[in-house]
Amino acid sequence: MKLKDARHLSADAQEALRYRVVNAIENGMSKSEAARFFSVSRTAVHHWTKVVNEQGAKALKAKKRGRRFSSRLAPHQAATTVRLITKKCPDQLGLPFALWTRESVAQLLEQRYGVSVSVWTVGRYLKRWGLTPQKPLRRAYEQDPKALKQWLESDYPAIVKLAKQQGAQIHWGDEMGLRSDDQTGRSYGKQGQTPVVPGTGQRFRCNLISTLTNHGTLYFKLFTQNFNGNVMLDFLRRLIRQIPQKVFLIVDKHPVHLSAKVNRWLDKHTHEIRMFLLPSYSPELNPDELLNHDVKANAVGRKRARTNSEMMATFGGIYAVGNLSLMLYNAFS
Repeated sequence: MKLKDARHLSADAQEALRYRVVNAIENGMSKSEAARFFSVSRTAVHHWTKVVNEQGAKALKAKKRGRRFSSRLAPHQAATTVRLITKKCPDQLGLPFALWTRESVAQLLEQRYGVSVSVWTVGRYLKRWGLTPQKPLRRAYEQDPKALKQWLESDYPAIVKLAKQQGAQIHWGDEMGLRSDDQTGRSYGKQGQTPVVPGTGQRFRCNLISTLTNHGTLYFKLFTQNFNGNVMLDFLRRLIRQIPQKVFLIVDKHPVHLSAKVNRWLDKHTHEIRMFLLPSYSPELNPDELLNHDVKANAVGRKRARTNSEMMATFGGIYAVGNLSLMLYNAFS
C-alpha cells in the first residue's frame, strides 16, 4: 500500500509534524535521519530549522490555506460600493434591477469603475464586505421624509405631553383582512419535494379592527362586512364604553378615518376621544402593524380553518391565552 505524504495532512497535523521534526533535531537527531523517520523531504527539514533560527518557533504555525483574496477595486471604490448598496436601490442608480443581486452589483462595478468581474467574484466581494442576501422591507416611495421626521421629533412628543395633561390613554389603531386561502410560514419536507398542506377549497374571510396601547393592552373586533363608517363608529362606541379615561387614538389616513360621518361623531365626543393621523405611507410608525403580522402568521397561517366561524374563533383563542389584556367584540355575539 502506498502511503500518503505530509501534504495530505490537515493544517493542524502539519503544524504538529513541523514542531516534532524541529524538536527531534534540537535533541540530537540529524536532518537526514529526521527526514527518513518522519517521511518528509530534507529540503523541508532544512527550511523549518532555518526559519526557526531566524524567526523563532512561531514561524512553524499553520497559515491560512487557499488562494489569497485579492480585489480589483481600490479601497475607496469598495467603500463607495458598499455605501451605494446599503443606501440606494439599483433602479435609483440607472440599473435595470429592483433588488441588489450579484448580477446587479457586477453591472454597477462595470458602470462606475470599468471593472468587469464574474458573479462568483462579486459573491466573494459581498461576503468580505459583510453583505448577505435578505428579504427587504417594503417602503412606499410616496412617503415624505420631512413629515416623518416632524412626526417623530415634534408631533408625537406633543401628543404624549397632551395625554399626560388630560389624563388620556394613547391607542394605536389599524384594520386588516384575513382570508382562508392565505398561505404564510414554511413547512419542512424532503429536498426537491414541496410539502402539501390540506385545506378547504372554500374561500371566506373576516376583517379585524384593533387598537393597541403603549402598555400592551389590546382591544379588537372581528367582523365580516366591509370596513366602513358604521363599523368604525360601532368600534369607537364600544371602545369609549370600555375605557373610563379619555382616548387618544392614532390611526393612518384611511378614507374611513377621514370620512365626514366619523369626524362628525368625533366632534360630538371630544371629551371622550380624540383622533390623530399618522403621516401618509408610514406603517412602520404604527405598532399595531406588528399585531397584524402576528395575526396572519400565527392565527391564520398556522391553522387551517374549515369555516369562517372557526377562523374567527382560532384568532380569538390564540390571543385569549396570551399576556395581553383582551376585549373581544365578536360580530356574531
